[in-house]
Amino acid sequence: METNFVDYVRICCRSGKGGAGSVHFHRDKLTAFGGPDGGNGGRGGHIILRGNKQFWTLIHLKYRKHIIAEGGINGSSGNSTGKQGEDDILDVPLGTVARDAETGEIHFEITEEGQEVILVPGGRGGLGNANFKNSTLQSPQFAQPGEAGKTEWKVLELKVLADVGLVGFPNAGKSTLLSVISAAKPEIANYPFTTLVPNLGIVPYRDYKSFVVADIPGIIEGAHEGKGLGLRFLRHIERNSSLLFLVSCDSKDIVDEYKILLNELKKFNPELLDKKRILAISKADMMDDELEEEMRKDLNKRLKGKNKVTFIFFSSASQKNIQQLKDLLWQQLNDN
Repeated sequence: METNFVDYVRICCRSGKGGAGSVHFHRDKLTAFGGPDGGNGGRGGHIILRGNKQFWTLIHLKYRKHIIAEGGINGSSGNSTGKQGEDDILDVPLGTVARDAETGEIHFEITEEGQEVILVPGGRGGLGNANFKNSTLQSPQFAQPGEAGKTEWKVLELKVLADVGLVGFPNAGKSTLLSVISAAKPEIANYPFTTLVPNLGIVPYRDYKSFVVADIPGIIEGAHEGKGLGLRFLRHIERNSSLLFLVSCDSKDIVDEYKILLNELKKFNPELLDKKRILAISKADMMDDELEEEMRKDLNKRLKGKNKVTFIFFSSASQKNIQQLKDLLWQQLNDN
């Protein structure tokens, strides 16, 4: 399936060269041998990232591999400073992380609308000869050249900004749940890895309130080692305030599957276990009340102590407990 969602780009950035300082001496009809009046060169253009909440993907940068900012203009006579090179401003979605392509070092993150951060600074303009005049050097015959711009490879990664992240094995019913509680229309089919990119949905709540839910591709055992779709989408969970673990009621062992998912998150980033979480058992319309009660007693017995977690049975198909699930999520998001 073709998709416009791109969450990783590698680009070559070249900032503008600074303009050279001028070597010039004042001349007019009354002054044959005036003092130095060479102006400074203009600064080279920066390459800047700017947060824009209207963007949700990095696809606009996918086919623009080389970002080249304008150079500064040289200084001129009459202490005139050269014009600065025009900055190249790149609009990116909120949640974009900039890092060095060679070392992997994180430079900064864009998390706010309108936030601007310099990715690659432009070269400084050179000083004109007027700056070097002193009591012992009345007529400096030199000026500073402009500083060269920088050429660097950068990686931009998008970490989806959402309140709740859906975590579960492939085919657990995550996309179906998202389509029921929000207006999102993710691809849904009865086979694993139907979801290949994260989907966001805005969930309406009581009194015109709302929260954002992210459906990420399914996690399998060994995802932290790159199995399945691997690490590529685990990073999208890092920004979620709360995690909703989805396990199908027809799985062999609900608690074991939940622990496998927890373990994958722990191996990827132990801090993920500090997030609030809810265990939701999907496809509950396949069970009768008696079986559900038995499973509830079993879960209460096994999910104690450090494994304790709030759980709920629900069904996207029959809408069973959907409102109760929304209430739980809202309460958790707003619980200090």
